[in-house]
Amino acid sequence: MPPDPDRNRIGAVLVAFQFSLIAGLGALAAPAFLRGQAPGGAWAAALAGLLLGGWALWCNRPGNFNIRPTPRVGGRLVQQGPYRWIRHPMYTAVIACGLACAWADASNRGWLCEAALVAVLAVKAAFEERWMLAAHPAYATYRAGTRRFVPGLY
Repeated sequence: MPPDPDRNRIGAVLVAFQFSLIAGLGALAAPAFLRGQAPGGAWAAALAGLLLGGWALWCNRPGNFNIRPTPRVGGRLVQQGPYRWIRHPMYTAVIACGLACAWADASNRGWLCEAALVAVLAVKAAFEERWMLAAHPAYATYRAGTRRFVPGLY
């Protein structure tokens, strides 16, 4: 399937929103983390997000994944590691790190950014899943047996 310019534009806009929100969350939380004043739960959420993200990258080797929600031409459907339970473990990792940042920030701005980030990732995942169904016939069965972001919940 040749690259679709509309898909690429949609993906680029979603990625731009995603990275803008990540940068905002990082800027809000950096002072608390750098001073060692972030709550323990924020540190735990950040560590969980980093570990999950690293595991997902290990299982979905570079060259197979795409930062945009458009599946790579010739890419394979990964169903091992965290992908056994979560369709989008990288998004879950980003959400966990965003949660850590919102928790570390003493204002409501962090929580607003985190809510916006979750919304952007949910939209991005919806597009990605639609396009994965077209690219990988086995994706429908895989999707039926896994959750989008949180095993057993969502």
